Amino acid sequence: MPSHGSSSCNERNAERVKSRRQSGHNNKDYSSLQELHAREEEEVRTCEENNMETLRSVEKEREEMLRAHCNDMENIFPFLFLGAIYSLLDPSPTVARIHFLIFCVGRIIHTIAYLLRLRAPTRSVAYGVAQLPCFSMALQILLATTPYW
Repeated sequence: MPSHGSSSCNERNAERVKSRRQSGHNNKDYSSLQELHAREEEEVRTCEENNMETLRSVEKEREEMLRAHCNDMENIFPFLFLGAIYSLLDPSPTVARIHFLIFCVGRIIHTIAYLLRLRAPTRSVAYGVAQLPCFSMALQILLATTPYW
């Protein structure tokens, strides 16, 4: 995305005015000095509008990434909590790795689908797949603690 910084617009406008004056453009070339001033103001206004559009798009992308990050944190922290308790139950290392792998792959796909705005089922399926290990671990934790009730 090209940068339309206000300083670069102002510099370009200053260079144009300077080059017009140096190249012999004088008040005779324009119907009036007001017309020249109006054209320069229009160029500045256009640059400022481009700046605002660029800032809006950058802000929108930033907010979207922040929402994706918050969504990930809302799902990752409960998983870490369940995973820590599940690990204390001394599960099979292979089964534990499968739980962790499925969750990680599901969350990565969900985040990519969120940021790239992939079709709706992709995100939903990725979320569901990532939740399966959470339900499995929660169920195993409940079953392991039931005898102590």
